[in-house]
Amino acid sequence: MSDITFSFEESIAQLEKIVRTLDDGKTSLDESLEKYEEGIRLLRRCTELLDNAKRRIEILHGVNEDGTPILEPQ
Repeated sequence: MSDITFSFEESIAQLEKIVRTLDDGKTSLDESLEKYEEGIRLLRRCTELLDNAKRRIEILHGVNEDGTPILEPQ
């Protein structure tokens, strides 16, 4: 899973699944390392999505009369 395109919610769900798998203690060392690496990639994806959302919120100036968001030019 080298190019993760999951949504934030999908990434969190995958991370939770990985944590459960690692917590059960039944995985081999190699499989545990693979799961850990996958978890790091998912965590980076979550951070990227949160950063993007934060930037969008920071540039939002409000809404006009019809409810359309007014964004600051980038």
